Amino acid sequence: MILDRYFARRFLQNFMVIGGIFLTLLILIDLIEQARRFDDENLSFGRLLHLTLLNTPAAISEMLPLLVILATIALFVGLARSSELVVTRAIGRSGIRSLLAPVALALLIGAMAVALLNPISAATSEEYNRLSDSYRNNGTSAFSISSEGLWLRQGSQNGQSVIHAKGTSNGETLKLNNVTIITFSQEGTPTQQVSADNAELRPGKWVLDNAKVWSLEEDTNPESNSVVHELLEVPTSLTRQRILDTLGQQGSVSVYDLPELIRDLREAGFSTKQYEVWLQVQLARPFFLVSMVLIGAAFTMRHVRFGGTGIAVLSAVLLGFAIYFVRNFAQILGENGQLPIIVAAWAPPFAAILLSLGLLLHAEDG
Repeated sequence: MILDRYFARRFLQNFMVIGGIFLTLLILIDLIEQARRFDDENLSFGRLLHLTLLNTPAAISEMLPLLVILATIALFVGLARSSELVVTRAIGRSGIRSLLAPVALALLIGAMAVALLNPISAATSEEYNRLSDSYRNNGTSAFSISSEGLWLRQGSQNGQSVIHAKGTSNGETLKLNNVTIITFSQEGTPTQQVSADNAELRPGKWVLDNAKVWSLEEDTNPESNSVVHELLEVPTSLTRQRILDTLGQQGSVSVYDLPELIRDLREAGFSTKQYEVWLQVQLARPFFLVSMVLIGAAFTMRHVRFGGTGIAVLSAVLLGFAIYFVRNFAQILGENGQLPIIVAAWAPPFAAILLSLGLLLHAEDG
C-alpha cells in the first residue's frame, strides 16, 4: 500500500507539472489566436483574455489523454532510471501490479472529467460562442429545443427577433410549424408580432404561410391594425447549416443535459445519433484514459541499460495518437449510422486496453 501511494503521488505530480506547462502554452497560443480572429473588432486585451479563458476548459478536456500518457511515460522512465522498478520486481511485485495506482488515478481523473470538467467546459463553451457571435454580428443567434417546442433567436443591426415553433420538418429545407415571431428594437421593446401556420427557411429569408402581422408600436391598436398575408417573407441571416452546426456542438451541452436534449430532438424530428454517440463517448472516457496509462507503461517499463528509451517514448506517444484517431474515426462512423452506438463509443478504449495488456504481458513474461 505504501508503494502504491508512492507511485500514485509520483504520477499525480507528473500529471500536474505537465498539465501546468501545457495550460500555460495553450493560454498564450489561444490568446494570440483570439487577437487574430477578432482583429477587425478592435477588442480590448481584457475581452480577448476573457474569451481565451472561456475556451480553456474545453481545450483541457481534449488534451487529457495526451497529459495522461505523458505523465505515465515520465513516471516509468524516471523509475527505470533510478532503478526503482528493479527494486520493486526484486521484492516480488510484478510490473503489472505496479500499474494499480496509476490506473486507479486515471479512472479517478476520467470520472472527474465526466462529472465536473464536462459541465464546466459546456457552460464556458456556450458563453464563448455567445460572446464571439455578439462581437462579430452585433447580435446573437441561438437555437434551442425544449418540451415547449423550438426557440430561435436571430440578430441584426436593427435588433433581435425571437422565433417559436411547435415542431419542425427536417427535410432538404428547414420548415417550422405553428410559428410565432416577435421582433424587438435595439432598446429591447417589442415592435411586431407575426403568427403563421408554417415557416420555410430559404436563402436569406423565412417564407411564412397564412401569416398574420400585429404592430406593437405605441399608440396603436394591434388587432384593428393587423394584416393577414397569404405569403410573407421575413429577412434572416440564418442558414440551415448554421442552425444545424449550432445544434451539433456537443461540447456545449453538459453530459447531465444530454438525455433530455436527445429526447427533445427526437420529438422535434431531428437525428439524435451524434448526441447519443457523444454521451456514450463521455461515459467511456475513464476507460480511455486507463488505456493511455497502459500504453505508456507498455513501452517504458524497462531498464535503461537496454537502451532505446527515446524510441520507446516516441512509439508510446505515436500509438496513443493512433488510438485517439481510431476513437474519433469510430465516433464519426457511429454518428453516420455505420457502426452501432455502443460499439463506436466503447470498442476503441477496450480494444486499446487489451492491446496494451498484451504488450505488457509479453514484456513481463515473454
